[in-house]
Amino acid sequence: MSATDQALPVSLWRDQRFRRFWAGQSISQVGDRITELALPLIAVGALHASANEVAWLTALIWTPNLLAIVLGAWVDDRVHKRRLMVLADLVRAAVLLSLPAAYLLGAVTLSQLYAVALLTGAAGVLFNTAYPPFFAHLVPRSSYVDANSKLSASRSASYVAGPAIGGALVQALTAPVAVVVDALTFLASAILVGRVSIDQPPAAPDQATPPLLRRAREGLAFVVRHPVLQASLGCAATVNFFTFVAGSGLIVLFANRDLGLTAGVIGMAFGIGATGSLLGAVIAPKVSRRLGVGRSIVVGAVLFPAPIAIAAAAGGPVWARAGALALAEFLSGVGVMLFDVNLNSLQADVIPDGMRSRVAGAYSTINYGIRPVGAVLGGLLATLIGLRATLLIAAVGGALSLLWLLPSPIPRIRSLTPDNPVAPDSDTDSDARPLPSWPAAEHPATDSFEAIRRSAIGDWHLSEGTWPSPPSG
Repeated sequence: MSATDQALPVSLWRDQRFRRFWAGQSISQVGDRITELALPLIAVGALHASANEVAWLTALIWTPNLLAIVLGAWVDDRVHKRRLMVLADLVRAAVLLSLPAAYLLGAVTLSQLYAVALLTGAAGVLFNTAYPPFFAHLVPRSSYVDANSKLSASRSASYVAGPAIGGALVQALTAPVAVVVDALTFLASAILVGRVSIDQPPAAPDQATPPLLRRAREGLAFVVRHPVLQASLGCAATVNFFTFVAGSGLIVLFANRDLGLTAGVIGMAFGIGATGSLLGAVIAPKVSRRLGVGRSIVVGAVLFPAPIAIAAAAGGPVWARAGALALAEFLSGVGVMLFDVNLNSLQADVIPDGMRSRVAGAYSTINYGIRPVGAVLGGLLATLIGLRATLLIAAVGGALSLLWLLPSPIPRIRSLTPDNPVAPDSDTDSDARPLPSWPAAEHPATDSFEAIRRSAIGDWHLSEGTWPSPPSG
């Protein structure tokens, strides 16, 4: 019996495969925090880069996500997703090691930094598009929330400890040499992921493979036609747009200029915020069991952006201003974890194996592509109407993202286990078209999710991987 066939939750602490994968991801997350600190310091310290040049360094890391829709379609056609993940880790390790090598030769340039940012970002997209099908076969379906909670807790912990470790390494070894540590974490991840065996779905019979762009379009069409994915993407993109309108840069600027807080106090507030993320990741499974997966997503969608208003409304003595900023960061941290852990688990449940990577690519292109747009608008609004008003707009606009969720099936989804189905809307079944049978071993489903699939997928043939006719969506 494969992992996805199991209905009852199992203890992931006793699952050696998951523990190995979790260890690899935890190690590489700490390394990421080191590089996030080291790369800008190399640009500023060794190359005397301007603020605009440093901004481009950050932008280039995100740029490859714009091609995620195409890369995801390509990954979906590959059988061995684990090999792609290992390859992505090895590429990132090799690219990062080029920096200390060039530094020792006195040959580090800004162009090389840009190339490192672009290539590591592209390798990250490859890893992230291969990840969903790998995760779905690694973890039992009933343990999706628990697994995402553990992985998110590691990520949150890296934001607490990573900057401190990175700062100490940069100070002791210099920034280029500290990058070696991140390269080694990717090597460790490659070794650990490479040793995780999963039950691969059988390869499709030999047949003509649809063109790459057509497969990419199918991934996007699947998201647009699926009531759960459509609503979750609209919500996530809206939240990301408005939280990037506020942006950590504008919040820091507001805390310094308008609230009059010192760098040390601001850093302490952000540190408290990181503990909120850690707490949110840990309690997400319990909240999910009490409120339900769908309602937990709704709560997270509001709790993530809304506390920005607390910081924007701060005033009074220094302790009150600092406390408001810390409280806002803490609550936002809890909210984003409730949102991410439950939404990632739900998406893993409703996406069939034959579509996981291309759907992840289409989702990432929109969800991540909207972020720089929000950041640019935030800068313009801050110039025109001021920082405080901009932050309030971000808080209200982000909280209104729940409007995507309320009319969707998401708030009524209680759990992901087949013994607790969610009753579908009456109009969902009435408009349903016949659906070819799904291989049970690939994606077991509750009655509610079968109804969702019937209305969303229509005449999709998983075994053939093609649309009989162009999708109307």
